[in-house]
Amino acid sequence: MKLLIYGAGVIGCFYGSLFSEAGYDVSVYARGKRLESLKSTGLQYKNGNTVKKAKVKIVSHIEADECYDFIFLTVREDQLRTALQELQDNISPTIVTMVNSLETYDKWEGICGKGKILPAFPGAGGSFKNDILDAALTPQIVQPTTFAEIGGERSERLLSLAKIFKSSHIPYQIVADMHTWQLCHLAMVVPLADAYYDAVNPRKVGYEWKVMEKTARRMKRNCKALRRTGHVLSPKKMYLFCCMPVLFLTVVLKITFLSSFGDKFMYQHAMKAPDEMRELHRQFYGYIKRRLGL
Repeated sequence: MKLLIYGAGVIGCFYGSLFSEAGYDVSVYARGKRLESLKSTGLQYKNGNTVKKAKVKIVSHIEADECYDFIFLTVREDQLRTALQELQDNISPTIVTMVNSLETYDKWEGICGKGKILPAFPGAGGSFKNDILDAALTPQIVQPTTFAEIGGERSERLLSLAKIFKSSHIPYQIVADMHTWQLCHLAMVVPLADAYYDAVNPRKVGYEWKVMEKTARRMKRNCKALRRTGHVLSPKKMYLFCCMPVLFLTVVLKITFLSSFGDKFMYQHAMKAPDEMRELHRQFYGYIKRRLGL
């Protein structure tokens, strides 16, 4: 099975390395400095205490007649449309969009072709250090890799994608409504990112009690607002934010922000992608205001 990773950032390179370990034929599309680095030293990644080199092909262009079983689109939200335009003439049947965005999927299909989009979201985080990838999968209880067909049906390609994740030892979940899931995800992660931007010392924001309390109140308010708009929260554990006391949630947030988990999966992304997170902030709260008529 041939897989293409479009986007050589942390997420793309990490999933590419996991797929290659599972024996898949993996190509990674890269540009700029990352392309130069990958061509020079290969895709190097940490595996425990050792550094390994992934068996992947590094490509700088995509031929229209080059067919991949799945294309994994792992770019920032502001790069999404450009990427889809570049892929619109490619004959590959499925583009797995592992992108944080509230745009409706029909707009994406309008660019690359109806039926080609399979929306998903990664469950991983990390960073590059001296061109060596240091990343990890998010604990399954927190956020496995999540995906769905736009219409919610259980298709053959959905099950095929599940097999790829399973054989690559990537925890995953299939949901009924990916758009609602992403809304719920943003209800949580937008306040988390905002906490870093509100902090005096972002890396130690867990010690700033007022910021933690503000974040707890925002998360509760966001989840309640989604319920008021008629959404069924997904996953169901999101309902905990609605009923959890602010004081208790504030303590949980403090512990999370100060943990190694917070550093790897929250801090690094928020500080490297502030423009993306602020745009998602605008999208999420704009959506809530429109739906509630505010």
